[in-house]
Amino acid sequence: MNGTFLVTGASKGLGRSIAIAIAESGNNVIGLARSSADLDHIGQKLRDISAHSMAIPCDLGSSEEISTTVDHIKSKYEHIDGIIHNAGTIKPIANMFEVKTSEWANLIRVNLVGVQDLTSSLSKIIGGEKHTRIVTISSGAAKRSLHGWSAYCVSKAGLDMWTKCVAEEGGDRNISALAIAPGIVDTDMQKTIRRANKSDFPMLENFIDYYNKGELTDPDVVAEKLLPFCLGVSGQNGDRLDVRNL
Repeated sequence: MNGTFLVTGASKGLGRSIAIAIAESGNNVIGLARSSADLDHIGQKLRDISAHSMAIPCDLGSSEEISTTVDHIKSKYEHIDGIIHNAGTIKPIANMFEVKTSEWANLIRVNLVGVQDLTSSLSKIIGGEKHTRIVTISSGAAKRSLHGWSAYCVSKAGLDMWTKCVAEEGGDRNISALAIAPGIVDTDMQKTIRRANKSDFPMLENFIDYYNKGELTDPDVVAEKLLPFCLGVSGQNGDRLDVRNL
């Protein structure tokens, strides 16, 4: 295919698996994540697969870092064929009446506002004569309130609606968008959940049981199912899909 795709949260977990799957399908990948050794490793892995791929440190909680990153991307690439908005945080897990507003707002910034910031900043090199597919990673928490997850639930519900808005407003720009809920994937986020205090998250034992019973899905398996949707060869504009139904 030889297109160029941007994956956020690419340093580990599902984002890493998606980035590798896209590169192995014959495409260039721009992997974004906060600066870390993991990001360096995935950058080298992607370049080994596709010489024109790269990894760029970028914190979606920072407008300044997004601006700098976008300038760098624009200097290297003329068009982005797809954006996979995978990056996200689940912290804080806390009672909404006791959580610090700054922590609550930071989650919304990373999981939702940063998505809009990054996408709108790339508007000159997405869509147009060539199609761009935008995929957001949703969650069951977008549809159900969970005690202790107020910020996360709100961010994912907002992200689902943001995706529908992109599908609506992107049509005349040759941009399509869909949201995909990946199920319970074996990532660091699940480790964070299992370390939560039961007083903050009453469903803690359920998630420990999912892990102990081997019910978490390998991110490579999920990435394989997501690949045709990320590449824009499957899925209808505005869809919200669940990996477990694919």
